[in-house]
This record gives sequence, C-alpha cells and structure tokens, in this order.
Amino acid sequence: MNAKELRQKYLGFFKKYNHKEIKSAPLIPDNDPTVLFITAGMHPLVPYLLGQKHPLGKRLVNYQKCIRTGDIDEVGDDVHLTFFEMLGNWSLGDYFKTDAIEYSFEFLTSSDYLNISLEQLAFTVFAGDSDAPFDEESYNKWVSLGVSPDRIAKLGKSDNWWGPPGKTGPCGPDTEIFYWSGTEPPPEKFEPEDKRWVEIWNDVFMQYNKTLTGEFEPLSKPNVDTGMGVERVTAVLQGKSSVYDTELFQPLFAKLSQISDCENPGDTQSGRIIVEHLRSSTFILADGISPSSVDQGYVLRRLIRRAVREGRQLGIKEKFTSKIAEEVITEYSDVYPELQTNKTFILDELECEEIQFSRTLEKGIHEFNKVIESIPANLERKVISGRKAFYLYDTFGFPIELTIELARENGFEVDEAKFKAAFEKHRELSRKGAERKFRGGLADRSEETTRLHTATHLLHQALRQVLGNHVAQKGSNITTERLRFDFSHPVKLAGDEIQEVEKIVNEKISEDLQVTKEEMTVEEAKSQGAIGLFEERYGERVSVYTIGNFSKEICGGPHISNTQKLGSFKIKKEESSSRGIRRIKAVLK
Repeated sequence: MNAKELRQKYLGFFKKYNHKEIKSAPLIPDNDPTVLFITAGMHPLVPYLLGQKHPLGKRLVNYQKCIRTGDIDEVGDDVHLTFFEMLGNWSLGDYFKTDAIEYSFEFLTSSDYLNISLEQLAFTVFAGDSDAPFDEESYNKWVSLGVSPDRIAKLGKSDNWWGPPGKTGPCGPDTEIFYWSGTEPPPEKFEPEDKRWVEIWNDVFMQYNKTLTGEFEPLSKPNVDTGMGVERVTAVLQGKSSVYDTELFQPLFAKLSQISDCENPGDTQSGRIIVEHLRSSTFILADGISPSSVDQGYVLRRLIRRAVREGRQLGIKEKFTSKIAEEVITEYSDVYPELQTNKTFILDELECEEIQFSRTLEKGIHEFNKVIESIPANLERKVISGRKAFYLYDTFGFPIELTIELARENGFEVDEAKFKAAFEKHRELSRKGAERKFRGGLADRSEETTRLHTATHLLHQALRQVLGNHVAQKGSNITTERLRFDFSHPVKLAGDEIQEVEKIVNEKISEDLQVTKEEMTVEEAKSQGAIGLFEERYGERVSVYTIGNFSKEICGGPHISNTQKLGSFKIKKEESSSRGIRRIKAVLK
C-alpha cells in the first residue's frame, strides 16, 4: 500500500464512523507564540480541545503537515524526518477510550484496511502513579480484543502521559501501538526497549485538568486525540526498514542521482539529508516563509544550507535545490495544491538562497585560510583546534567536513573530538531553547492575548485601507505584552503611513464597535467579503468574526466582545521580516 492509498483508507474509515474531514492547516501556527511550526496534528485544534465548538462537530479526521526540528541532526538514519505527515482523528467530548481503541484496532487489523496481523503488534498503557490511577480501562479493552497480556507494557508518565504542556491544563494517559520490524518472528513478550518494535499509532486520552495546586481533576468532557505517521506506516506496510525506501522519497533520489556523481544517493547519509531537507524546505516555502535570520526563516535557511553543503559531498557543483523542489511539487501537488500555486515563489527563493550561501562558503574559505595562517609553520604536528573549527562552523556556517577536507589538503589535522564536544554543547543549548520555545502548542487565551488578538483584526484592515488590498496576513505571534503581525507588502512603510494606520485603529477602538461571531460555509463567508487567512486550512463551516462594519475575518482565535476594551493602540516597530514581507510590532496600553 502506498502513502496515497493509506491517506484515503484512513479518511474513508473514520468517515464511516461519522467523522468530518478537515483540511491540513499551514505549517505556520495561527496566533500561537509558543512554537514556530505545527508539530502535531492536534496543534491546529487546540481551541476546540479546550472547549470551543468546532463548526464541523465533535468527530474530526484529517492528514496534517508537520515540522519538528528537535532531531534535525539525526536526519539521515532510517526514521528521523524534519517534515512529516500525521493522520489524526479526534473526539471533542464525544466518544472516549473504548471506541477509540476499537477504531484503532479495526483499522490496523481488518482485512478491509491495513490487514496487519495481531502477532506483529504490541501495546503500552499508563501504569499509574500518585497523580492518576493505572489505565485499567485501556488495558482491559486491549485484552478483550485478543491481545496477550505479555504484549501490553505498563509504563509511567515519561512514556504514556500527554501534558499538560505548561503548569496547568488538559492532560491524560495515552496508549501506544507498536509494530514488529524485525526479520525474525516477534518475541512473545513485548520489551519496549527493543528498537525493532516501532511505534505506529498513539491514542491520547485527555481526561484530567491539572490545577495550579498540582491536583488532577477529571474533565467533564474528555477528548480523544490520535496520531499516526504517514511515512513510518507506509514503510511498515511495504516491509521497508527505512522511510527513505518508499515511493515518498525514491523519485527524489532518482532526480538527485541525475545531478550528482552518486549512483545510489539513497544509500548515503548525504543523499538522505539533501532530499529530506529540500522536501521540508519546499513545504515551508509553500506556506509563504522566506529564508531569514529569525524564527521560521532561520530554520528554513538552515535546512537549505545544510542540503547545499551535503550536495558538495556528492560532487554537485551546479545549482540544484530547485530541481529537487520541482520533483517534490510534482509528487505532492495533488495532495497539497499550495505547492503548485506557489511554485514560482518556491523555486525563486531556493535559487536566491543557494547563490547567497555560495558566497558564504567563499567567505568561510577566506576565514579558514586566516586560521591556518595563524598557526606556526614550524610545528611538527599542525592541528586546527576544535574551538577554531567550531568557530568556522558556528559563525560562518562552514561545515566541519569542508574544514577537515581543506585541512588535509594543506597538511593540517583537525581536533575533531574537541569540535564534537563544542558542537554537542551547542546542540544541547539549542535543544533546551527549543523546549522553552515549545510548550506543547496550547495557545495562551488570557485576557491580554485575547485583546491583542482582536487588535490584529483592526490592524489588518487598517493596513489594507492605507496600503491596498494586496496586504495579506503572513504570520502572527502574540504574547501577553505585544502583538507581532507579518503581512505582504513590497517596501518599507513611510512614517505618515504608520501614523495613519495607528490613527485608524484607535478611531475604531473609540467607536465601541461590537465583535460578533457567526458560523457559515467558506463560500458564504467569501460572499460577505470576509478575509480568509490561510484558506486551505478550513473545512465546510467556519467561524467569522465581524467588528462593526469595519472588519470581517475567518478566524478561530479568542476575541473580546467590543473594541472599547482594547485601550490605546501603539505601533512600536515596523521592519522587514523577509523578502516582500513586512512586520509590525505593537502594544495596547
């Protein structure tokens, strides 16, 4: 079964059980300052998992684009990916553990669907602790379906508990499903430490709310959130040991083979990094992000430049990133049409970044030469220290492989052990920073952020009024202190334009305009003139927020009831975010 068939079978199965399909959201979170990218299928549904009514009801299903960068340095092995797709189904206060487990079991084992033998599966459940009891209901349900108790592991919070991402909030146990990937028959007893058991499905049961006092209170309407990775399950169904051996990557390797000196790039770490990173980059670019030195743009730049560096390892001398991207667009456009829609932008941005990085490499070589010139020529053993090698890597983006290669050509060695120590220290600091940045995707819904979120609607419309209707939201980041709003506009705003935008927003605030919400179809919203941000994310019915007769937007975020509650609006900064994208930072007083 290929990935396309897997997606359709999954959607069809849950539609049979009255789930409504929702579209994949963009990779860029909408008004969530806690994370740079959508990292899981549940992320765009956070408001509904917290109790907001979803326009399509209580049962939902979809496939969702995701980006995770925590393991970016592991890309190249058999399973780690930066970009991946998640199949997910949700119950918003409807069915719970028994039904969710039955659905999972039927889809995996039924001959009408994945037809996986029960002998190939193993399971985990929450073992219980002082906060919450052993998940006996899930355990007993698996046993009732014919699962041997020896194939069910009882694990603690570190393995079988979701959330809360912050100090408080929804949380609960989960039950995970594993597939035996070994070539020999699976052992009777399930040992989770055995890496031949590969996790393929996770059912999360949000049944508690953790309070400020640390207590776990049962939720009156618990939710179910499930996830299944497309790439990993496709490999399992095809009997492949690596996700790179499936049709999701093979056309990309074929193209890479044509433009490199490597006959089988899929067998090399460099080849895998190139196609994985450029596949990820293509999807990020399709959502309007350009390479830059901050936030999503910085991640994108790192992915592209790492791919270019690895291209050198395969003997590629010419520009090649756009050629791989074209193959990605060809393979995925029927599933994600935004790739074809934004093809010109994607290819242009890749070529620009590749050219710019070539200049960076030239500068790195210049700095490398300065390093070796500083080392006395009369030394018996000429060594570039790990500290200097890391300086070249960290400051100039100069890859260690090139440093080693050039050092060898010049009769030098590189202290690789010290470089690796410095690199690991840097990676650990980066990972801790990422953990601080990502608190699970639960957007803050406090009064401060709700006011600022509402203010972005006024700002957006004011910008369109002053600059023109070409202005469209390209990103938003809101904290309790300020809003940050990215929008399409080719040039820097003049001082009088900034003043006029600020004036319009404050005039609308003072008019005490009511903020109202209606649910309607996307077509009805468009016919009424509503602005649709990231339209591809919407289902059949949407929430439309209207502010007086001034602003009308499709939106799922929190809003206040009238504009007088906003106070005074002040633009603190206007700057470039990336090519063709401006950024405004503003506050409410």
